[in-house]
Amino acid sequence: RKFFGAKDIPMTTADDDGLESGHPPDHDNVDTNGTSTTGDGLAAAVSETISSNIAALSERSKEGGGPLNYRTTKEDLSDLSGERTRLVLADTLEKGLKGAESNGDAESPSELTKATSDILTLVARMREMEESGPPAEHSPEEAEADKNAEVAAAALASVLLCSSPEQGISPSEIEERREVFGSNAIADKQLDSFLKLCWEAVQDFVLIMLIVLGIIIICVETLTLEEGETCGTCWLEGFALLMAVLIVVLVTASIDYAKQFAFIRLTRSLLDTNTKSVIRDGQQISVIDDEIVVGDILSVNSHNLASIPADCVLLGPDGGLRMDESTLTGESKQITKKPGDVVLSGTTASVGSGKMVVIAVGVYSVAGKIKARVYDSEDHEDDLGDGDDNSPLFVKLDLIAKQIGLAGSFAAFVAFAASCIIGLAIEGEPASELTSYLVLAITVLAVAVPEGLPLAVTLALAFSSSKMMKEQNLVKHLDACETMGCATTICTDKTGTLTANKMTARALLVALKNYMCEDPGVKLGDYVKLEGASPELLDLLANLVSIDTMNETVLYLDSEGAVEGTNGNPTEAALLMLVHDLGNDYAKIRNTTRGRSDQGKLADYLSEGKVYDFTSARKMMSYAVPREEGGYRLYCKGAQEVLLSRCTSVLMEDMSTKSLTEEDEEIMKTNALNYARRGMRCLGLAYRDLPEGFDMEQLSDTTKNSDGTDAFVAETELVAVGLVGIEDPLRSEVPQAIQKCYEAGIDVRLVTGDNPNTAVSIAYQAGILRDEHFFDDGTDQKVASNLKENVMLEGKVFRQSVYRENAAGESEFDQASFDRIWPHLRVLARSSPDDKLTLAHGLNQSNLYADRHVCRRLLKEDNIAIFPDRQVVAMTGDGTNDAPALKRADIGFAMGVSGTQIAKDAADIILLDDNFASIVTAAKWGRNVYASIQKFLQFQLTVNISAVVTALVGAFVHQTSPLAAIQLLWVNLLMDSLASLALASEPPVDSLLQKPPVNRTDSMLTRRMWANMFGQATYQIIIVMTLLFAGPDLLGVRPGHEVEAEGENSVHYTLIFNTFVWMTLFNEVNCRKLKGEINVFEGILRNPLFCGILVVTAALQALIVEFGTVAFHVSEGGLNGTHWGISIGCGAGALPVQQVINILFGLAQKYNGLRNKGRLQKASSLVRRDTGNHPV
Repeated sequence: RKFFGAKDIPMTTADDDGLESGHPPDHDNVDTNGTSTTGDGLAAAVSETISSNIAALSERSKEGGGPLNYRTTKEDLSDLSGERTRLVLADTLEKGLKGAESNGDAESPSELTKATSDILTLVARMREMEESGPPAEHSPEEAEADKNAEVAAAALASVLLCSSPEQGISPSEIEERREVFGSNAIADKQLDSFLKLCWEAVQDFVLIMLIVLGIIIICVETLTLEEGETCGTCWLEGFALLMAVLIVVLVTASIDYAKQFAFIRLTRSLLDTNTKSVIRDGQQISVIDDEIVVGDILSVNSHNLASIPADCVLLGPDGGLRMDESTLTGESKQITKKPGDVVLSGTTASVGSGKMVVIAVGVYSVAGKIKARVYDSEDHEDDLGDGDDNSPLFVKLDLIAKQIGLAGSFAAFVAFAASCIIGLAIEGEPASELTSYLVLAITVLAVAVPEGLPLAVTLALAFSSSKMMKEQNLVKHLDACETMGCATTICTDKTGTLTANKMTARALLVALKNYMCEDPGVKLGDYVKLEGASPELLDLLANLVSIDTMNETVLYLDSEGAVEGTNGNPTEAALLMLVHDLGNDYAKIRNTTRGRSDQGKLADYLSEGKVYDFTSARKMMSYAVPREEGGYRLYCKGAQEVLLSRCTSVLMEDMSTKSLTEEDEEIMKTNALNYARRGMRCLGLAYRDLPEGFDMEQLSDTTKNSDGTDAFVAETELVAVGLVGIEDPLRSEVPQAIQKCYEAGIDVRLVTGDNPNTAVSIAYQAGILRDEHFFDDGTDQKVASNLKENVMLEGKVFRQSVYRENAAGESEFDQASFDRIWPHLRVLARSSPDDKLTLAHGLNQSNLYADRHVCRRLLKEDNIAIFPDRQVVAMTGDGTNDAPALKRADIGFAMGVSGTQIAKDAADIILLDDNFASIVTAAKWGRNVYASIQKFLQFQLTVNISAVVTALVGAFVHQTSPLAAIQLLWVNLLMDSLASLALASEPPVDSLLQKPPVNRTDSMLTRRMWANMFGQATYQIIIVMTLLFAGPDLLGVRPGHEVEAEGENSVHYTLIFNTFVWMTLFNEVNCRKLKGEINVFEGILRNPLFCGILVVTAALQALIVEFGTVAFHVSEGGLNGTHWGISIGCGAGALPVQQVINILFGLAQKYNGLRNKGRLQKASSLVRRDTGNHPV
């Protein structure tokens, strides 16, 4: 609109078959005043630019007759990555050039004219190559023309979208651009209808049987009436059965429907953590992916901004960015991008960095189109599953469910067989009674099957994940909650996780002079200036830091010029703050340095600078820029020991240089060690001047370092400028959190890229390292050199120790060597992401726990207790390269603040505050999930045992259960559903972290749980049997079976039903505790949901007994006060009974302990007498 004055911009829309509908306007009707007479110009250029990628894919899909998917688009995406993309882009731009050239707002028409010529040349050459194939050789002139054309294409993509690389777009244009070009947000997945969820719920086998049974009962009762007999309410029992099923279906469907909304909330929460760095109004800011619009200038790098959220055109630098397009193409080969290349959404930056302009967003981008079609597909599964069917919890639950199912089937068969034999063969009942016998059998089966168990699991996981969200843990997969409860090892990063990620430069060594600022109230920059450092020296330092930092690392200044915030890499931000405190303007330095600036001529920005981005392997970053006197200057920063090994000279205070001597190296190493002992991260600074005429292509050649690792030729023979010590204080809550981990039986290991002494200092402050890990040499020095063997390893030594060369000469992992190291290992310094992966893999695969001899030796000699099962590993990570380790670990934690999108995608849980204490919170909630399910199992199985025994006794004695089918359904299907919600909502207690993790092979049903279940079930059965057989005489009521035989509902059986329910209700309170606690009411008021459900259940039971005469098979008029007193009194008796069970179980444990101790003493005396060895 700004360029062409278009009043109406037709938009392309995606129709149902995924192809583009709508037609781009005519490109030729642009007048010389830049005014479109038919809504073309910019509209045409942008429309084709946006749709070109998808249109090509759609056409290919249309020809193949298949849907748009990975297989059919692989070749097209390969084409779009190369010359065809530039051809499409150039073709599009060519059509809008006349309007752009003639526009009066253009700053440099001559530039556009030259660009026009270059692009037309490129288009002609590409078309010629398509027809005749590529020429054998490019002449230097042709190669230069191609390069200019690519640069011009990228530049004009920005121009036509009215967005400059240095200023970006204006915030005032955002809504207009979103309206014209579309939003980058993809519509939420379409929800399943409530009716569909009801249909899925009714597929349950037991529910189907109950429906059939209800229908049969209605038919039999209405069709077998005697002559002259009226039906009346004979249909109500069957109808009540169907209504019970309906309620269960509605409850299940409602929960599933709520889960869908929970998934949408989770998705939106995840999207809110996906941020990118863009330029708007000349300011580098962070925005979430959904807010990116066409025309935004996007900064990406392989370090922490790797994922591409929209289709873009690369602006620069030339050859500085390599992309991984395997998610779209399936090809693992990295693609080098040049200015003018299209960078597709859904791909990731694997090496380097770049600046690009967004040309297509949302459903108009390649990844957006695919995502939209996946969301529309019927078989799309969301990420919010109830859990992994192979997780330890679900394996155990499956086993329990199968065992209960078999027992229930056997009990149902016995009940049916006994009723038939006794009723039909012995008592001579009519054949029509088969229906009631069948009702009894199916009811027994329905009671035996733990219908509430899946609901309890879902509710426990969902409740925990929602509460964890409030405590800064965003759970992506529900089963991650449970898995975290089993964690035995946490491998944690340092920066931002153990530390506050508030980095500040506190020490500086420059020109071999040390500046250590001891006063926390004084800024290092002010201190250095007060100490009289050379202005020329500080200018060089400012230039080095300002140039050799990433674009997205910026400072935000207030109106008075004070720093009020930062964006980007925290370490680089600390360096920029030092530059600011020294009185320099880093932004001005960037903008006025050729090769680094994005000001002025676009071609200068795109071609003159050379950047070598940071990688975990090189542990350094470099940036080459032209010098005014000719040649280049290469600025470098990185790990001090890496840079120092590359230096051959050192800078002096008078700006001269001299050869680096051993004394100079010792000064730098001593200061670096001093910084590290104080817990500071130590960075080295250096530079190298390259003479005029130096072949810049050679800079990317590699050579071997003294340690055998590869290095760029450019990053050798450096001049050492100095060191910077950056302080990142430990989070105050971390030592206590790590102490909780040790009390909970969870090992904590620090895995960091920092040097050994910095890592050891932080680990000791945090409590990961303790006094017993150091040799007692009388100096009390807690340094790396004073640690015991294998407690701390550097990444290089670690790799050499756990990898061996096989017969084929290939390096392979040696588990035996790993097992000798890992029990002692507490700190892994100077580690790489591959080391994290190796550590996670080795811990997962270790079977050391099975070697009892080694475990006893470790406990005796080193006081190291090995967990008696496979290690369950939690791993933290924030970088793109951490993703494999996060996937390999049992639970991957990604950093929500500093983490990359790739790391977040690979993780199971996202730490929204990057805080280690939040990991401990996750462990507590994970254990609470396990405990909540145990509580429900204890409750459910007690009900099942009592109800099944009662039904079986009734079948043998009276050929009918004293508890009617509808009453048992109320107890089992409805009340248990409420109980599952009540017990699943129990908040965690600190005592959960005062015991070791749950062994994967341990049964969910502990001995104490069995004692509680059988103790309470025995009490309930005794009460019910007493009421069943002695109740009529004691209470003066007619026996229930006699009244029932006359077709009436008895007070006797109603009393049994009411008493049974109240015993179950009071036992629900008992089931809140699993460890034999005396006060079962402790903390009950902190769970209002539990209290509310208990009250609601009791109220419903009262209504059923008093008013549910026919529907629930209770006596007319309900029960009198005496009967209610008996019911509630017997129910309350469950509370003292539980205390008796606790006492008896405690005495049994004490007896077994004394007996086992006697056996061990006898065995040890035999060992001493026979072998003279220590007792085992």
